[in-house]
Amino acid sequence: MSSLHELLAGVGVGLVAGLASSFTGTSPGGGLVIFSVLLLGAEQHVAQGTSLITQIPPTGLAGARRYWQSGNRSPLQWIVWIAIGFLVGGAGGGYAAAAASDSVLQWTCVVYLAALIAMLALRRDGKDDVSEASASAELPWLPLLLIGLLAGFSSGFMGIGGGLATTVGLAAGLRVPQHQAQLVSLVFSIIPTNVPAAWIYWSKGLMVGWPAVIGILAGLWIGIDLGARMANGVGKSALRRAMIAFVSLMALYMTHKALS
Repeated sequence: MSSLHELLAGVGVGLVAGLASSFTGTSPGGGLVIFSVLLLGAEQHVAQGTSLITQIPPTGLAGARRYWQSGNRSPLQWIVWIAIGFLVGGAGGGYAAAAASDSVLQWTCVVYLAALIAMLALRRDGKDDVSEASASAELPWLPLLLIGLLAGFSSGFMGIGGGLATTVGLAAGLRVPQHQAQLVSLVFSIIPTNVPAAWIYWSKGLMVGWPAVIGILAGLWIGIDLGARMANGVGKSALRRAMIAFVSLMALYMTHKALS
């Protein structure tokens, strides 16, 4: 594949992954892994390394700004506790992934995605949702730390980023409003909490070429901004259904890869 083709394929990977992630409140990692395999021909470990490395720059800044302008907020203490867990879990997940086979990584991803789909499907909207005005006083630190640990480990071990676990943990587990949970998830595409996991992949040379990386970064900037614009125009139930559909497609694809 020529450098130009790599660049254009990278733009496509980043654009689709960014658009889907910003609209559904997941990190772009899931789409980056899948489309790196499909469009760039990367094997599983390389796709995961590419996903983590391209998520280090603050590509979610424009998307987070869109959510913020629509009145959503991300309390600082949430960010701090989730970030602490993310750093610890990410390093552990990265070391574990380096020793695992492609098949183990793929089947682990399938089980993980299926569990998150179940949590989203069982969650119902209700009046007991935490209000955005009082949310910072309502959530204890331990569940936030555990969400960070799970998000970090999933990012390091499967390369799909921690935004998915963050959004599901806040929205389905702690009943934070969907738009606010998605903003918190996007904040972690600005803060480089996946550096420990990304460095492990980087040190082992598990990434695609630089033309593709540059293209992915450009695509992410555009896709995340467009997805946030779209998400702020629809209701929370529609967002959750879109998220379930997207994660289900990811799970089906990973099942296909594991079986083949």
